[in-house]
Amino acid sequence: MSNSLIIFAVIFVALLILIWMALHFGSRWFSKNQNQTASAAKSDLEEMFIFTDASRLMLINIVVLIFLPVVAWFVTGNLMAVGVCVVLAFLAPRFIVRRIARKRISLFEEQLPDALLMIVGALRAGASLPMALETVASEGKAPLSQEFELVLRETRLGMDLAVALERLEKRVPLQDLAMVTAGMALSREVGANLAETLESISKTIRAKLQMEGRIRSLTAQGKMQGIVMAGLPVFLIMILNVMEPEAMAPLFNAWYGWVTMAVIGTTIGIGYFFIRKITTIDV
Repeated sequence: MSNSLIIFAVIFVALLILIWMALHFGSRWFSKNQNQTASAAKSDLEEMFIFTDASRLMLINIVVLIFLPVVAWFVTGNLMAVGVCVVLAFLAPRFIVRRIARKRISLFEEQLPDALLMIVGALRAGASLPMALETVASEGKAPLSQEFELVLRETRLGMDLAVALERLEKRVPLQDLAMVTAGMALSREVGANLAETLESISKTIRAKLQMEGRIRSLTAQGKMQGIVMAGLPVFLIMILNVMEPEAMAPLFNAWYGWVTMAVIGTTIGIGYFFIRKITTIDV
């Protein structure tokens, strides 16, 4: 009897130590992960001229990470749904920041041809390149005006214009912008007519954007078919769960149901990936 008590006590103490270690190191890892995520998001947002506090971002992320799984548990009462919500809460901040960055770069690309024409007009009126860039920074729209304003600030602090344009090219990774900066650098080195060069680049970019718009309109049906294909199985599972909850219960509560859901999700993801690949045409 005493041996049984000793074994039970040892096991109990070992479990307590394991729980303490899990909570201690788990909380440290969670705090470190949240700090890194908030700092990275803050840095990425500052590059897009969106200024906020890292602690506020971390607080929002923690609230979402706690609130979303709790709501999923009270609504569904299913651990699988809670796990999916936890994964989504972890991935959501990075996805949102990347989406904002993509939209900002797309807007910059749309504004670039008009900005180049403004620079061409200023150059033909006798202004220097920095003065022409200042016209774009003061009269243009965000985000393009913000980026060119930053270029001018860097040149006022003593940075060479070529270096400032290279930094702009790194912040806004666009092939069209690389073509513009290369044209500016070439005109400064060999003395070419910068106005004519930028005007030709502006026409090229505008024609490219028009072509991309046509391609998007022609591939819109295929992209919508991919969305419908990916969403239809999920919609049918929800409808059948409402109509036949007892028959659908093993799909959410048994291990083989979870395996089936994993296979369904994987095949849907693969199909949607290939449809997006087919309908995404790079110009």
